[in-house]
Amino acid sequence: MHRTDRVGALLLLAAMGVPMGWATWAALAQAFNPSAWRDLQADPQTWPALLLSLQTGLLASALSVLLTAWILSRSFPGPLWARLVKSLGPMLAVPHAAWAIGLAFLMAPSGWLLRAFSPWATGLEAPPPWPTTQDPWGLGLTLALVTKEVPFLLWAATTQLQRPDVALRLSRELLQARTLGYAPQTAWWHVVWPQLLARLHWPMLAVLAYSLTVVDMALVIGPTSPPTLAVLAWHWLQDADLAQNAQGAVAAWLLAAMVAGSLALALLAAQLLRRVPAWRAHRTLGHRGAQRPTHPSRQSRNKTNSSWAALVGLYALVMLAMAVGSVAGLWPFPALWPEQLSWAAWASVATSLDTLYTTLFLGLASAGVALLWSLAWLEWAPPRWDAALRRLVYLPLVLPPVLWVVGVHGLTLHWGLDSHWSGLWLAHTLATLPYVLIALSPAYTGFDPRLAQVAASLGQSRLVFLWRVKWPLLRAALAASFAVGFAVSVTQYLPTLFIGGGRYATLTTEAVTLAAGAQRSLTSAYAWLQWLLPVLLFALAARLGLARRFISTAQPESRTNKQNKTDRTMTP
Repeated sequence: MHRTDRVGALLLLAAMGVPMGWATWAALAQAFNPSAWRDLQADPQTWPALLLSLQTGLLASALSVLLTAWILSRSFPGPLWARLVKSLGPMLAVPHAAWAIGLAFLMAPSGWLLRAFSPWATGLEAPPPWPTTQDPWGLGLTLALVTKEVPFLLWAATTQLQRPDVALRLSRELLQARTLGYAPQTAWWHVVWPQLLARLHWPMLAVLAYSLTVVDMALVIGPTSPPTLAVLAWHWLQDADLAQNAQGAVAAWLLAAMVAGSLALALLAAQLLRRVPAWRAHRTLGHRGAQRPTHPSRQSRNKTNSSWAALVGLYALVMLAMAVGSVAGLWPFPALWPEQLSWAAWASVATSLDTLYTTLFLGLASAGVALLWSLAWLEWAPPRWDAALRRLVYLPLVLPPVLWVVGVHGLTLHWGLDSHWSGLWLAHTLATLPYVLIALSPAYTGFDPRLAQVAASLGQSRLVFLWRVKWPLLRAALAASFAVGFAVSVTQYLPTLFIGGGRYATLTTEAVTLAAGAQRSLTSAYAWLQWLLPVLLFALAARLGLARRFISTAQPESRTNKQNKTDRTMTP
């Protein structure tokens, strides 16, 4: 390792490690408050909210992982895999809050789903008092989490499976397993899934932590009496009473303990399962299924296509429902289409361009800095340093959002950045950095090092190699990582309210706030615009990532010249 590389890595480590560590320490300091713990234990809302959080979070996490594995097992490798990868961008671009708002509009008693079946199927002429959203069991929140986290896990899998070396090796191993007589599905679960599972630990842990501690989606579509523990902690943190604030901080630590306990139980269950002789025999030998076809059946492919088409169709229907809702005027139940269309909601949005500009500038600034830091870190930091720092950089993924925002708030208070744009930008950057690093790492670390050796043998400097060879070849990964960081910044709800001190409004904060009221058209307009910005950036990233086509600039030869060449060739 060169000395300049070591100095650069140390500077990068200080630039991001200091605020990350400071925020973690500020959050840790909130845990040592015995009176707050006693108040939390005595509060009658605590334990029902905790049980509800466990119920919705664990069920959503398990279903998300199982559904992701099922889709992958029937799509990779194959023609469906390419279509699946192409359709992930628009789905990932949908912010969590916007997705919850659109799904709530679709599932509500006055939503499109019930309107489509009324009155000819149900005989209803007015919206029924059914708990289709904000139900006391948390089923609506579970559905929203599963349908939002499956595309994220699929994207995390594609960052690994799109690496040429990994995809080629796994495809060959699958082919070898099939030649030994194993059925396609058996081969996939025994060859691909164990290797892929080892690479998806951090994304799955992020899904578990988010599902157990989500706030913005729970505010929109989750239960209210009692709410989940994360929502309860958020309400306490916003209270003017200092004792309630302290109770909210320790409730956030209780959420962290819940995440850690759930992870420990999952690891313990996995260890115990590995010791069961029948399971070990199944994992090592499996069932060959020699009588089964060597290729996936048409029925299996149709089921996978139908499942993925249903998920894509649900996303399209939710976004369409929000688009129509944003221009809906008078819309009596059970009419399937509004009687009047109005642009009043969009006119109101146009008068609040500051909100749009704040969202746009925060997203571009935080994603840009996160990408530059990740690029420099992956280039200069040694692998041993990278492995050690990732445990710190990934903290925003695994810590409860309520607890993390408490730590970042303590950091901005000590640095004098609270309620300032710079403090809000720092909070957004710390939140986007893990996602950008996850998106960029597989392609960057899998880059062929022999190209650098060839460039060095030709006398080219390292900077020339990076600028003219490596980074142009990685432009698709760079553009996609920037788009992911921008989308994550747009979704930030808690940091914007807590660190910004209410002085800065973004599309997400406006959409979640309006969702609690009765302004359906205005809420739909903000939520739809909240989705439009990331999807436009994903489209631009996909355009920038297209392979270059080199067109020859040579002029075609005239017919006379071609004939003259032919004559000279034939002349003895």
